[in-house]
Amino acid sequence: MNTANRLLGVLGLFTVEKSEWTVEEAAKEIGVSISTAYRYFRDLCKIGLLDPFPGGKYILGPAVIENDRKIRLTDPLIKVGRPAMERLVVRSGSLGVAVLCRIYRHCVMCVHQEARILPEISVGYERGRPMPMFQGASSKVIFANLPSRQARWFFEKYAGEIAAAGLGSDWEGIKVTLRQIRKAGVYVTHGEVDSGRVGIAAPVFGPDGIVIGSIAMVIPQTEATPQFIANVSALVQAAGREIDAGLRLLSSGEIVPDPGQPPMYHETSNSETAGTARASERS
Repeated sequence: MNTANRLLGVLGLFTVEKSEWTVEEAAKEIGVSISTAYRYFRDLCKIGLLDPFPGGKYILGPAVIENDRKIRLTDPLIKVGRPAMERLVVRSGSLGVAVLCRIYRHCVMCVHQEARILPEISVGYERGRPMPMFQGASSKVIFANLPSRQARWFFEKYAGEIAAAGLGSDWEGIKVTLRQIRKAGVYVTHGEVDSGRVGIAAPVFGPDGIVIGSIAMVIPQTEATPQFIANVSALVQAAGREIDAGLRLLSSGEIVPDPGQPPMYHETSNSETAGTARASERS
């Protein structure tokens, strides 16, 4: 393993469960000498990725926060997704939260949220928190749209988790379920991640047509009448296609329309006529 991988391995030690490490603990964990681990810690401290803490311990440093800000401002997915999510929240009329996720390693991670009123209790898909590929609408709709070879890899490695998620216990059955999700274009779960909440998600595709993430509305169960779910589902799908179009424009070097202007994706006539999902439900 080269030095760069060792340094990344050191950073990977710092988790929510164990956020403080000594050089000695890290050396034992990653299998290097204490002097080598000390050099890694010294180098990471120099660039602000680690910071000394009382008691001979170290914590993640301020450079992590600096890089987080850069991502918020420059990530193409967030740049295109934010205005689409703002419109989705307004048009839905929901008290829920719009969630934008992307594939992260073998998991799914929320990268941005939008809401009219921030809920008192954060949704399970909290920004920066890795989530299983098979739990919740945001993850399952991504899994359903993965290339077949990639989906098969997940099945061979995580067959038990996939079965527990209700997606099927054998490859042929799973393929049928995933095909149904793809055909519907949207996936709905009830209380699968957060009790008392309903997730409604659609896939997001990169410029090459490969799924890279998802957009979802997480709404209170008290709002989740069949008609309201149907209306929000249409809006979520439209927002997903709007993000797809925006990413294609960015990739081609074209200018993405101003967020205050009408969306690039032409929504369904039902959404245009109703104005919001709530108004459509009342009608």
